[in-house]
Amino acid sequence: MVGTALAFGAATWGVVMALSPLLQIRKMLITRSSEDVSISYFLVLLVGFALWMAYGISISNPALVIPNAVALVMGVVTVVIAAALRSDAGREHGP
Repeated sequence: MVGTALAFGAATWGVVMALSPLLQIRKMLITRSSEDVSISYFLVLLVGFALWMAYGISISNPALVIPNAVALVMGVVTVVIAAALRSDAGREHGP
């Protein structure tokens, strides 16, 4: 019973944490800049999310799969937006 409650609480908070990049995405879109975002950092996180999600799938544990799947999607979205904004900035300052 306690284990189930902890798993639910941890998974719920994991989803909240996974959605936290929305705050960074919002800032990037408002400022139209991703200069302060480390894309490499997010890429390292993406590997971790994918590994934990794969492990969760292998042991049929939705408490691991769901938060890490959400985090993986949010991380990819963050990297795509950051890269697009850098690409846009490069075009503005081009030759």
